[in-house]
This record gives sequence, structure tokens and C-alpha cells, in this order.
Amino acid sequence: MDEKEIMTDITQGRTSVISKYHRNIDKSGTKDSSDCSPAERLIQAPLSPERSDAVYSHTSSRDSGWHIWSGWWSEEVKGHTESGHLPAPSESSGRDSDRQEHEDETQENVLNEETQNMEKDEDKREPIKELKLYKIASELLQTERAYVTRLHLLDQVFCAGLTEEAGKGTFPVEVVKSIFSNVGSIHTFHSQFLLPDLEKRMSQWDSTPRIGDILAQLAPFLRMYAEYVKNFDSAMDLLKQWMERSAQFNAIIQDIQSQEACGNLTLQHHMLEPVQRVPRYEMLLKDYLKKLPEDDPDRSQAEKSLNIISMAATHSNTAIRKMENLKKLMEIYEMLGGEEDIVNPSNELIKEGQILKLAARNTSSMERYLFLFNNMLLYCVPKFSLVGQRFTVRTRVGIKDMKVLETSNDDYPHTFQVSGKERTLELQASSEQDKEDWIKAFQKTIEIFQQKNESFKSASKEVVDEVSKEELGKRAPRWIRDNEVTMCMKCKEPFNPLTRRRHHCRACGYVVCYKCSDYKASLRYDGNKLNKVCKDCFFILTGRVDTEEPVSGKKRGILEIEAAQVSGNSFLCGFLQYSTDRTKPCQRLWCVVPQHDALVLYLYGAPQDVKAQCTIPLLGYQVEDVQRSVDHPPTSFRLRQSKSVHYFTADTEEVKLRWLGVISKAVIGEMPECQTPDDGDFANVCHEDMPDGT
Repeated sequence: MDEKEIMTDITQGRTSVISKYHRNIDKSGTKDSSDCSPAERLIQAPLSPERSDAVYSHTSSRDSGWHIWSGWWSEEVKGHTESGHLPAPSESSGRDSDRQEHEDETQENVLNEETQNMEKDEDKREPIKELKLYKIASELLQTERAYVTRLHLLDQVFCAGLTEEAGKGTFPVEVVKSIFSNVGSIHTFHSQFLLPDLEKRMSQWDSTPRIGDILAQLAPFLRMYAEYVKNFDSAMDLLKQWMERSAQFNAIIQDIQSQEACGNLTLQHHMLEPVQRVPRYEMLLKDYLKKLPEDDPDRSQAEKSLNIISMAATHSNTAIRKMENLKKLMEIYEMLGGEEDIVNPSNELIKEGQILKLAARNTSSMERYLFLFNNMLLYCVPKFSLVGQRFTVRTRVGIKDMKVLETSNDDYPHTFQVSGKERTLELQASSEQDKEDWIKAFQKTIEIFQQKNESFKSASKEVVDEVSKEELGKRAPRWIRDNEVTMCMKCKEPFNPLTRRRHHCRACGYVVCYKCSDYKASLRYDGNKLNKVCKDCFFILTGRVDTEEPVSGKKRGILEIEAAQVSGNSFLCGFLQYSTDRTKPCQRLWCVVPQHDALVLYLYGAPQDVKAQCTIPLLGYQVEDVQRSVDHPPTSFRLRQSKSVHYFTADTEEVKLRWLGVISKAVIGEMPECQTPDDGDFANVCHEDMPDGT
């Protein structure tokens, strides 16, 4: 059957649908032509196939949403898409469309308004639905013809022309194959199977008004688009590369693009059409099902084909996402200087960005870069290089058993802690929003990881500061900062920069002196390597027994109470400037009035010290608000008893009043009241409900 015969059959099918419409109009009541509206007179008049398009062009184009998918079509196809009618490539259909474009707009608008009014009438609604269904099916056929024309251009013109030139040795044949992928198979499927079946069905629409069965049979073959879509980005890069590298390659493409068949569009534009084609089928079929009656025999087949096409569209979209992910992994692989196991399809990048790492030994911060994947965190150090490797991986932390916790730091805002088996990191974000974004990314990644691994136990959402005995050596501890202690946390000897320097136990994170850290044990979180540990951790990890006899009967001194322990259960605690002589510089100390000993003020060098520097029994002292002077700032107060005087200076007037409120009760033997701090004043907090070590 040649094209002319097919067009004749399709025209007859259109006329049949319009005739059914006329019969329903006649049944609803005969009107005198003089009483009819202009639209009704137009419908009742003999209609040519071109005029029949005008009856329903507005109705279908508005409902189908086809304009959304017009995409990168040629100017000819674009123009007809806007009018709701896509022509076949033949000259006769092109002339038909030209005549339709120049129809009287006023008459079309009147017809459209009358059609909407008729839809409200139950008796006239059925033929309107038939018109819409026919219009959608016709639109599918016309767009399929235009699409096959473009596929022919890609396969038999562009690809064939470049392949012929490549056979002469001008450029590799593999380049052409890599660019056009499986476009030949796609062209064969549409030109020899789908399009002929649609043309045959539309020519028999009067007896078989359905398209669902055809699409249900052929839709599974649309999965071949996944390969084309997956290759699309690399094809674009390869095309650009060889157009710049090879003059002959570029000349062939430019010559074909100048031909009328290309519609003044580039090869890249035409290659984009297969990427967009499957979603267009999905949109048209959804519109077809909306207009199809619930009891129509074609509904089950149409729904089946929609499911298959939707899966094919999803398959293509999944291929796009995988391709983009692998491309990003390749970029990271190069930035890390060839780090192993990065380019793996199972790896998925969740978030990346700059971050500051808070040093454990001091209060400084260091610039770092994080790559958060679905299964690991890469903690990287930037390299100042414009090309090549940009980062060095310092640590890999597995998502398994990872925990994240928002932290508070007076000197450094926007901080949070990430704890894993391999390492614990205290990090500072650039802003509060950035911190929240990172914490949410970590939490979501951890949650998804746990859901996918049923064997993993649900972990606590909070990170504990101290490592339990069961986790000792298995989990990287949080290091106590150097400035949080002034003495060894084991032997309680004060540190000094010459003879007793600070060291960290790699198992528990405590700050200890050289004598207390002169031990080594293998730690599982560090690949069972030997690490420096404190004495207590050494005996726990090795299972050995301490042969040194403890001194029996030795009582714990009054000062041997850990600052974190009493701070966690105190009436008031915080930093104060302290001195016994105003002529000498003040010392900034951590001061605590514990609940278990409310009449004593404990003075520590730092919040994590295990031993107080001194205590002041408050009973019998006089507390005085020092008058403002050159030597005494307005936030000062003092304790006086006989010749003993202690001077204190708070950071603010509000903080001073809190201390005066607590101490004024204690000096007369009464129980103080727990002070409630202002928001953000962490240094002077009632720790009644806070855990130890906060």
C-alpha cells in the first residue's frame, strides 16, 4: 500500500468519525439552518479532511500537553506543533497544514467555544470523546512519521556519510560507531515495525478504533533506548572533539547540516530527539487513557503499554543518572590523584564541600575537604595545585556505625562531630545553614545505609564523648583538647612545656603525660597497628595485670575530684578571672560550686582537669561587690575573711550577679538556688540535667 492510498484510507477514517458525530447531532434534534449558530452550520456542512482537523485541533492540543515536549524539533515541526497538528513529511500533508494554518481564527474560536458548550450536554459528549481519541492517535502517527524522517537523517545520511569517509582512513571508524551508538537499530525498529503498524491501524480506524494493542506489543523494544541515552554525553564530547581535530570530519557534518532536510538544525539537535522520544510516547498515551472510557475494550491494552513505556522511560532516566554519577566519580578520581575504588558503580556521591577541622592540640582550625559517599567519608587535605591532583586523602571513615552530633564551642560556632570506627572528627561549617545541611546529609546517609544492611544494629543518634570498655580500640575516640586540661588526666601532675608535655592516648582520647603514655597496643580501628596508649588502656587491651601494688588505705584527697564530674551536677560553674593579689596578673580558672558540697568553691585550671588547683570554704566569708575603679572593672567582686582576700572578675555584669547570688547564700550556710543561664551562655550553666563531661 503506497503513501497515497494510506492517506486516502486515513481521510476516510476521519470522515467516518465526523459522520458519527453528525448522526448524534441529528438524534438530539433537528434545527432549521437559519436558527443554528455559526459553529453548528460549519459542522453540518460537508467537511474536507483539512476542515475536519479544524473541528478538533484546539480541543486536543490544549488537553494533550504536547507543547511541553516540542523540544528540539525542526522549525517546520515546531510551527505545526504550536497549532496542535504535526504533518507527515509528504508534500500533500504539508500543503494541507499550510491551508489549516491560514484558517479564519475568528471562526475557529467560535467553533471551539461551541464545542466546549456541547461537552456539557450528555448526548453530545460521546462523539466529542471519539474525536479526541482519533486526534490523539492521528497525532501519534504524524509525529512518528516526522521522527522516522529524523532517524533516517541520523542513520542513513550523517552516520553513513561519516562511515564512508572513515573507510578511507581519514579518521577511525570506531569514532563514528561510538558517536551514533545503536541509532541504526532504533531506526530499523521505528521505520519497519512501529510506523507501518500505526499507518495500517489509522487506515482501518472505522472498524478498529484503538492503538493500545499495537503499543503493548511493540513497547518492550523501547528498552533499547537505554544504551543510546547512556552513551549520549560521551557522544557529544566525542563529536565536539573530532569536529575540532579533523577538518574532513567537520566538513562532512557542515555540508549535511546545510541541506534542506536538516531544517537549519545541527547534528547535536537531531541526536537529542531519541533521548526525548520515549517520554513523548508516555505523555501521549496518558492523554489517550484520560479520554478513553472505562469500559472501552482498548483500555486494558493501553494501560499495559503505558506501564511498559513508563518502565522504559524510567530505565532511560536511570541510565542517565548512572552515567552522570560515573562521570562525577571519574572527576573525583582525578582530583584525588588516582585514589583506588572510587570509580565503582556502587559508589554514589551524596555531598562534597570545604570544611574546617578543629585541632585537638590547640584551638586552631585547618582547611579540609569532605567527600561524602553512600558508604564512606573521604577526609581530604587540599593541595595547592591548579592542575592534576587537588586533594590528598587523609582518612577514610566507613558509614557503618558512624554517628554525627551537633556540638557547642564558645570560640568556634557552627561545629559538629563525626565519629566512626576509623576516626572522630570535630568540624566547623561556614554557617549555621551549612552545618545543618551537612548534619542532615550525614544522618540521611547513615539511615539509608542501615536500612539496606539488615545485619547492622540500629545505632544511637548521639555520639558519646568517652569510649566504653567494650568499644575500646574498636572505635576512634574523641580527643580531649590540650587547652581543656592543665594536668595529666591519669597521674594528676601539672603540665609544663619543658619537662611534662601533653600526649594523647589513642584508645580513650585522654590527655596524659609522657610517663602515663609510655605504652603501646594494637588498635582495631587503625588496622591493628601499634599506637601510643595510656597505662589503664594498655592493661585493658592486652589483658595483662598491673603488677604494681596499689597503696592500701590511701584516701582520695579533697582536691582529687574531676572537674567534669562536679560541673555536671553543680549549682553554677564557669570561667572567672581569679587573683589573690591585685598587683599580679589574674588567672582564668574554671570555677564550680557543686551540689554535693554547696559550701565550697572549687577552682580548676580547665573544665576537664581531674584535680582541682585549690578550694575555698565559703562559710564565714564576706562577699563584696567591688566598686568600679582603675584596678577593679565593674564585673569584679571579692571574698574576704580576716587577712585572706580572693578577687574574681566575671565576663559580664549578668554573670557576676549570678555568682553573687549563689555565693551570698553559701557564705551564711544556706543552700543556693540553681542558676538558669541566658541562651548561648555556655560558660555559666546549671548542669543539673546535663551528662557528665559536658
